Amino acid sequence: MDRFLYIAMNGAKNALQAQQTTANNLANVSTVGFKAQLDHFQSEAVYGPGYASRVYASDETSGVDFKHGPMMSTGRDLDVAINGEGWFAVQAEDGSTAYSRRGDFRTDPSGLLLNGANQIVLGEGGPITLPEFESLVIGRDGTLSIRASGQAANTLVVVDRLRLVKPGQDDLERGADGLFRSKDGAELALDASVTITSGALEASNVNTVDAMVSMMEYARFYETQVKMMTVANENDASSARLMRLSG
Repeated sequence: MDRFLYIAMNGAKNALQAQQTTANNLANVSTVGFKAQLDHFQSEAVYGPGYASRVYASDETSGVDFKHGPMMSTGRDLDVAINGEGWFAVQAEDGSTAYSRRGDFRTDPSGLLLNGANQIVLGEGGPITLPEFESLVIGRDGTLSIRASGQAANTLVVVDRLRLVKPGQDDLERGADGLFRSKDGAELALDASVTITSGALEASNVNTVDAMVSMMEYARFYETQVKMMTVANENDASSARLMRLSG
């Protein structure tokens, strides 16, 4: 009876974990450049004294869905989207270099370039700081050029270049802060083959319909496990009554 109850309890716990993953994906359906997290259930034997006659469900994180989200045209100078494979380099809260597909950039009062999550955007020379400008052009290769206040319309000055990298998908892992890093902890080198589109953003790759269906499936699975726990409790109570009658 205890094993039956344990298996049901474990199934309910893993159903909740799967719901949390799916809920996080749904919460980021409007987050620019977000990559959905993947997980799956698998059966594992219950090991211990005696014969392994029972199995329980285990919810495992199986990685990240790296497929690209749809491109959205915004026409905004500081909105950029990566074409195909590639990542922007940003500075995480702990000061380390991390990678993101989020290209909704803006500047703070000091001219520091940030993305929509308030993470510092890195260029070839470190954090990018833009002086006051009347117009900004971000080239296909990530070069940032400005026309300073009072300058002629055809006068553009190169300020920096976005640090664009192109690691393999197997070389990246997602951190608790949602940013990606190389698995070996090393900083990735610039890749000149990465190109961007200015005036556009990459939307989240979360499929809302699939995520909602998964939420309902996990809810039903959780309810089933709770019913099994109720049955285990009822069986235990019936066994106790029989024991009293036999005494």
